[in-house]
Amino acid sequence: MKVAIFLGSKSDSETMKKACDVLREFNVDFKAFIISAHRAGDLLVKTIKQVEEDGCEVIIAGAGLSAALPGVIASRTVLPVVGVPLECINPGKSNGLAGMDALLSIVQMPPQIPVATVGIGNAKNAAYMALQILGIKYPEVKEKLLQFRAKMTSDAEKACLEAADL
Repeated sequence: MKVAIFLGSKSDSETMKKACDVLREFNVDFKAFIISAHRAGDLLVKTIKQVEEDGCEVIIAGAGLSAALPGVIASRTVLPVVGVPLECINPGKSNGLAGMDALLSIVQMPPQIPVATVGIGNAKNAAYMALQILGIKYPEVKEKLLQFRAKMTSDAEKACLEAADL
């Protein structure tokens, strides 16, 4: 397992699955865990230690509302942590902040305990960031990213040329 993905609750699954899909596309081993930083703190600490022992190299953590999960994880490891702020999507439980509360909670980490942060709900970008980090050590991951970017550029150029023919 190169990447561990942590979700604060099951309701975060739909969004965080997007990170899993990207990692699968790049054939990167990962494991996902649903653990609340507030409700199961001891289990979270135990699991962080276990993923470190298992050789995890990057952690992605998604959380909404107070969004403590990425920060708590970062306080317990020196592995890179990529935080995904999530909008509260439970019916009837939205606080009207559309994920801004989670974004600000994750991005405003205290000095010396950083969490890389992506946009609200952007679990895909968290996975791409994890791939870039892994690409430093694993040439095959870097090469797949380079190929992915080249195709993305080619597709964008084709779309521009097609639009010019309107």
